[in-house]
Amino acid sequence: MEIAGTVAPHDLSLISLFLHANFIVKLVIFALFFSSFWSWKIIFDKWALLKTSRAKAAKFEKGFWDSNDIDEWYRRTIQKANHPLARVFAAGMQEWYASKGTNLARITHEARDAIRARVAQLMMVARNREVDEMERGLGFLATVGSTAPFVGLFGTVWGIMDSFQSIAAEKSTNLTVVAPGIAEALFATAVGLLAAIPAVIAYNKLSAAVGRFAGVMEDFSSEFDAMLSRQFDEAAREK
Repeated sequence: MEIAGTVAPHDLSLISLFLHANFIVKLVIFALFFSSFWSWKIIFDKWALLKTSRAKAAKFEKGFWDSNDIDEWYRRTIQKANHPLARVFAAGMQEWYASKGTNLARITHEARDAIRARVAQLMMVARNREVDEMERGLGFLATVGSTAPFVGLFGTVWGIMDSFQSIAAEKSTNLTVVAPGIAEALFATAVGLLAAIPAVIAYNKLSAAVGRFAGVMEDFSSEFDAMLSRQFDEAAREK
């Protein structure tokens, strides 16, 4: 006779598997569920960040190249440089204003090269800082993707060992004695895979997306450097 409100020993539902697992297996499953939850949080946060950054960068680039006055564009955007590409541009413009002075025609050829080098260097530093920020958290996804199956496997091995001890204690290999413990142990491996697979897929896709966006910022920096070179050339012709 089964007492009301209790779970039958042969109940193999997911909740029952967790509740009847020993302490170590429960700890493993809990750690894997927490890792999976945190992985999904990182995935959604990074996906939203990259989507917003790409949209703002495309709008920024269009406005930049449509603008006839770079100084006016800088004054319009510096107060709302709230995305990576705008901050890279701001870093370059700040060094440009600090270095060029008031008369480009009086700057020597060597000084021009030095100014361009400093502008490019600061834009590269700003770009690397933005990439580091976008990549923050991806290392956790890589760690979960590579270790979660083994953590789950550890829980499985531990659970099977516990099942063998139960078999020895019961002195019976009856399926009703063996099956629950084996199922509880295998549940840890399933949870490990459940945590690892999305983390690996997301890590690969997000890393590729960050790399593409880094390429967008690098291309913009190169185009900005070419624009500065043209300004120097125009000033030299007017001299």
